[in-house]
Amino acid sequence: MAGVTFRDETATGRPVAAAFGADGLPERMTVRELIRLRVREEVARYHADPGSHFRGLVRPEAAEADLNGYRMPEPRRLDWHRQAAVAERAFLSNGFFVLVGDRQVEELEEVVELGEGTEVVFVRLVALAGG
Repeated sequence: MAGVTFRDETATGRPVAAAFGADGLPERMTVRELIRLRVREEVARYHADPGSHFRGLVRPEAAEADLNGYRMPEPRRLDWHRQAAVAERAFLSNGFFVLVGDRQVEELEEVVELGEGTEVVFVRLVALAGG
């Protein structure tokens, strides 16, 4: 089993949000699976403690970007499947790119090797709006 740390950065390398981890993962996953896992995890974290801000890869519908993430007009349930679909489309259209370890991955179906402590960095190039 593997464990990864997800981090977000700007194109200049500035951290965008606090890193978070996921353990008990298979040692081989596709990029699509990693993106979906990451989005599902951040939506679950928001649902566990809904507040005025959502901190995630994709801006929920009706939320406004600010310095602390995406300001929600009111707490609500998010559909992680919709958020993940937006993230996948953004990856395909270069809205962000992904580094696994020190290697940039380029295809959703690309299989990556994961080990304990693997860093998965999402480099945001544009703001992503979703559901």
